[in-house]
Amino acid sequence: MTSSRAAGAAHGRRRSRRRADMPLLGGIRPPIAVLCVLILALAGLTAQVLGPGGEPVVPKAVLSSQQHFAEDGAIALRASVDERVTDLRRTADALNAGGPAEPERVLSDLSKTYQKWTGTTVLDLKSGDVLAARGEPIPLAWLKKDDLTGDRALTPRMVRLETGDVRLMTMAVLDRKGQSQQLLIASNSLAVPAINLGPFRTMAVVARDGEVLATAGFEQSEALNSDQERKELSFQQKQMGVLADRAAQLTDRHPAAAKEPGSRGYPGVSGTLLGDDYNGRVSTAGYASLASSDPADKESVAAGLGLTVVALLPVVQQQTAADAGRGLYGLIAAGALVVVGMLSALVLWASVQRPLLRLFLESRRLARGDLTRPVGVPGWGEVARIGSALERLRVQLGGPEGEGGAGRGGRATRFGVRVPLALTAVLLLLWCVPVGLLLNRTDGSVSIPASLVNDQRDRTDLVADRVRRALNEAQADLVSTSRLLDVKDTAADTALLQDALREHTRYQALYVVDDDGRTVTRAGGDPHAWSDDKDLPLVRVSGEGGRTPVLQAGASVPGHKGLTLVGEIRVQFLNALLTRPGLGEVRVVDSGTRTLASSRGFLAFEKLPNNALTDLVRAGTVQVGSGAVENGLLLRDGGKVTVAAAAPFSGGGVASDIGWTVVSWQNANGFRITAYEREDRSVLAGLLGLAAIIVSLGWVYLVVARPLRALAADAEKLADGDLKTVHYPRYQDEVGAVVRSLELIRQQVQARRQQQARPPADHRLGAGGK
Repeated sequence: MTSSRAAGAAHGRRRSRRRADMPLLGGIRPPIAVLCVLILALAGLTAQVLGPGGEPVVPKAVLSSQQHFAEDGAIALRASVDERVTDLRRTADALNAGGPAEPERVLSDLSKTYQKWTGTTVLDLKSGDVLAARGEPIPLAWLKKDDLTGDRALTPRMVRLETGDVRLMTMAVLDRKGQSQQLLIASNSLAVPAINLGPFRTMAVVARDGEVLATAGFEQSEALNSDQERKELSFQQKQMGVLADRAAQLTDRHPAAAKEPGSRGYPGVSGTLLGDDYNGRVSTAGYASLASSDPADKESVAAGLGLTVVALLPVVQQQTAADAGRGLYGLIAAGALVVVGMLSALVLWASVQRPLLRLFLESRRLARGDLTRPVGVPGWGEVARIGSALERLRVQLGGPEGEGGAGRGGRATRFGVRVPLALTAVLLLLWCVPVGLLLNRTDGSVSIPASLVNDQRDRTDLVADRVRRALNEAQADLVSTSRLLDVKDTAADTALLQDALREHTRYQALYVVDDDGRTVTRAGGDPHAWSDDKDLPLVRVSGEGGRTPVLQAGASVPGHKGLTLVGEIRVQFLNALLTRPGLGEVRVVDSGTRTLASSRGFLAFEKLPNNALTDLVRAGTVQVGSGAVENGLLLRDGGKVTVAAAAPFSGGGVASDIGWTVVSWQNANGFRITAYEREDRSVLAGLLGLAAIIVSLGWVYLVVARPLRALAADAEKLADGDLKTVHYPRYQDEVGAVVRSLELIRQQVQARRQQQARPPADHRLGAGGK
């Protein structure tokens, strides 16, 4: 009884030691487990993203387009307000630097140079009397002493007129020698910028409290043909009020808090809103707060007014019914992944894990002195080489030779454990490659919403209007500066041009030329040739054959016939105006479709990349009705779909008839529509599967395959008689356990040979007796 209990206790201790020796967190089992977990997780994700999912009510690409449109409107309004404020202040500085002038003359010259204010007034600061007034009457009840003194002196203010309209009042002090101080006040409306809104779109300027200050795009009730249209108009007006109030609340945050971490793009707060539907059309809106073009710039007057621009567009509601077959499609793809993943795990278990565990048990048995049984050697690979070496060591330790002699065992192949790893990778790639490269692939037949083509056209026209206004503004600044030139005082003119060059960053050079083209005075870079030909426009381009186009604007110097003030506009200035998110590549081309500026890199005067774009530009320059019109086009070339638009310069100013066109294009696969999103999801699933292969099999290769090959070489050296090399386990796993057993076996073999080399005891005694 006692012996049986002792035997049971000993057997229990052996099982405890076996469990203690067996590694749980290292070796082959963790990567196989991770592979199974990744496969199951990817299968669940595949069933979800490739499974059921109907068309959204409004495609995300349409919502994003409304957001970009609102951002463009906010940029146009900010630039318009800031330019008016800056121009008034610069005019006042120029007048202060000159001699005395009558108030009426001041307002007359101001209206001739800049036609941008609804009303102007000059009043005497001492008496408060109105000295001169032009345009819309400006009320003065809002003007307080605090508006003229303190830290916020002369800060523009929004003032409500008796009619209910809101005006932005801008002030500047006229302090000239020989005259008392005067206050120049200019009012301008906060109306929606005069941009092409396209059909059915409306835009509103919203105050901080949600009040709609101005709208554009709403049709007049008198022009509607039916009661149904009037009801829809009333519905859209109510939707504008509701969405404008929501947008004002959303924009009343700091841009850093409103954006996702790491996001870039518009410097202010912008986003999209979804309203109610009426008669099958859903009200979609984009909103954007007025923000400085540079977040670090604190000088933008418009950015501090708390205004928001809201763009509203009713969009035809999409079908929302989910495709039942697509749900089964996702389940089939997920099921196939599970099957492939389980087969891969089975291959790793049968060809790597199971033989390695058998080898671990055999090596531990030999290390404990159990030499009675031959080593069970697996059939091939590094494990077979190690098993064969262990069998040879067993015989060297005094164990009986097994059948076939010492060293019997499986075939040692060259590739070993890399074969099952490659087989596992192939099995998984059989799922990853078709899913990532073949499933849900799109072609040239993808349906693109018409609103996206219209928005590309309208936004391109907005950019063209923005560039045209910038060129007009540049020429108007030259006109204002030319009136301050004194040709007799070259030093004073040079200083004036240098000051203007510092204030107007759009110029790279300013110079005065005579009718023979000779430079009289200059500031900035080297001047280029300027022709006084009356047939040439005041805004022109030269520099053919050079590295960059030379964009020039000119203004005649008053009172000096033949003299012209020329300003060279930096190409980078125009490039910055063209850079807008959601428009793709945007270029300015001349009448010969040669590139003058681009939102991306370009070669000077290079042609457009394909003939379709060239034809689109030429079609836009055809006179239709009162002038050229913008065009939008959907280009299908094989499996590629491109949305393009061209907008020639139109409107007022000296830049309206120079023959330039803004053209834009972008690949439709960047749109967030369902077909492309499904394609992206399939590619993502394939890439995630590839990542699972790299992580899991790379783990097995680094932690098991490479140490196992090194162990096979060490075991064979030990079996061949290398007893000097000490074996240290690098990992606490199956391979490390075999290494520890191999070190114990080495010590036993070394001790046995030392014992065999020692003379018998009776021989040593006999020798001592002599």
